[in-house]
Amino acid sequence: MILSDKSIKNKLKTKEIVIEPFNEDFLQPSSYDLHLGNEFMVFNTEKHSIIDVKEPVDDLMKKIILEQNGDITLEPGGFLLAHVKEIIGVDDKHVGVLEGKSSLARLGLIIHATAGFLDPGNCLRMTLEMVNLSPLPIKLYVGMKIAQMAFEEVDQKVSRPYGHKSLGSKYYKDSSVTQSMYYQNFNKDITKPKI
Repeated sequence: MILSDKSIKNKLKTKEIVIEPFNEDFLQPSSYDLHLGNEFMVFNTEKHSIIDVKEPVDDLMKKIILEQNGDITLEPGGFLLAHVKEIIGVDDKHVGVLEGKSSLARLGLIIHATAGFLDPGNCLRMTLEMVNLSPLPIKLYVGMKIAQMAFEEVDQKVSRPYGHKSLGSKYYKDSSVTQSMYYQNFNKDITKPKI
């Protein structure tokens, strides 16, 4: 069940949900508006011509840090990673669901390329995987409303929250933009059946 504005406020008081900083002006009927942070990552196309998902590549992306009043332009078909300003967290009985803003979607801006889920037990600055689907460049400003987070309650407390050592959680408590660590999935032997 998606939480209402009243439930979000109550769960903030009981610390079942974390939104820092919290401003009631950004509380919507069943979500909370999030703002664009000042850290970005773009592909380092000068050094790389292919992405091999099995290989760790520390310099696959370049980090860009803007001033608090800065802006960045996302070209047509362009992709970048960004983060939200707010720290968002949920306990082991809740999840967060990140969604875009309708007005930005109508401009062709995708704010997450499918990874908009906050698992129980995680608390971080959400990373955005942004894509410009429009035929024109889109200028984005640090601090602008960029997304909204809805919260849901799971049917019972989870047994292994995100960050549990057995899960291999890669982005637990991220505080800045982090490039993909998918290659770590190949370090685990998941192909052999357990006997």
